[in-house]
Amino acid sequence: MTFEDREHAFEAHFAFEQELDFKAQQRRNRLLALWAGAKMDLTGEALEEYVLSVVRADLRHAGPEDVYTKVLTDLADKGAAVAPRELRQKMIELAAVARHDVHEGA
Repeated sequence: MTFEDREHAFEAHFAFEQELDFKAQQRRNRLLALWAGAKMDLTGEALEEYVLSVVRADLRHAGPEDVYTKVLTDLADKGAAVAPRELRQKMIELAAVARHDVHEGA
């Protein structure tokens, strides 16, 4: 195997890992939106619309802060009693679940 072959293999592996990370992030956002939606008593079409709005929120800026801010604001607006620390913990928990799900499917 030449240096160039190894370089291409490394680049392919890096791209694959980036894709898995993106899928896991999107899965986490979906799981978080479902959790938050249940806290806000959303069901059916309203819940699915909320899930899409959370997934779209993550595409605005890099990192999870846009999702955190949106969900925390939405929960407060609906009167759902969720502390900021609880939301952060739930995001960490669901990120681990999402990574596991995505890597099992990969």
